[in-house]
Amino acid sequence: MGTPIRLIVGLGNPGSQYDKTRHNAGFWFVDELARRYSGKFAVEKRFSGEACKLQVGSATVWLLKPMTFMNRSGLAVKQLAQFYQIPVEQILVAHDELDIDAGDVRLKQAGGHGGHNGLRDCHAHLGADYWRLRLGVGHPGDRSKVVDYVLSRPSLDDEIVISRAIDKAADQIELILQGDMQKAMNALHTK
Repeated sequence: MGTPIRLIVGLGNPGSQYDKTRHNAGFWFVDELARRYSGKFAVEKRFSGEACKLQVGSATVWLLKPMTFMNRSGLAVKQLAQFYQIPVEQILVAHDELDIDAGDVRLKQAGGHGGHNGLRDCHAHLGADYWRLRLGVGHPGDRSKVVDYVLSRPSLDDEIVISRAIDKAADQIELILQGDMQKAMNALHTK
C-alpha cells in the first residue's frame, strides 16, 4: 500500500463564465466528491480558494478549488498544504488533459507539466512529485486553437463521456485515499 492522499485539488477558473468549460474539469471532479460525501465548499482566504473537509470511510481528506485562476493555482495548493503539513506525495491534483481522449482518465505520479499552466504553477510551488488525475477532454487538432478549446464548453457527447469519467474516478476514491494506487489505476485505465 502506498502513501494515502490527504489533499485533492481541482484545477479550474473561478467565475460563472468558466463553469462549463473544459478547463474546469478539475473543479467538476472535486464538486462531485463533495456532492457524494455531503461536503460543502467555503471560501478560505488564507488558502486563496474554496476548501472542504470530507470524511470518506475512515479517511479524512481536504478538497481545494483555487480561486487564483489557473495560471496561479500552485499558490493556493502550497498555502493549504503548508498549513496542514501535507507532504507533496499526499496531494492529488485533478485537471483537464488535452493529450487524452474525452472520457478517458489516467492516474499518475510526478512527471512534466505538458504545457498545462495550472500544473506549471503547481510545479513552481510544490515540485513535481504530487499525484495527478488526468481527465481527458480531447484535443482540437491544431495547437493554435488550444486556448479557445479549453475555455469553451464541450460538445454534448463529450460532456457526457467526461461526466462518466469523473464518476468512474470518484468510484475509486476510497482506494486512492488509502494509497492503493495500483488497484485504482487498474480500474481507471481499463476500458
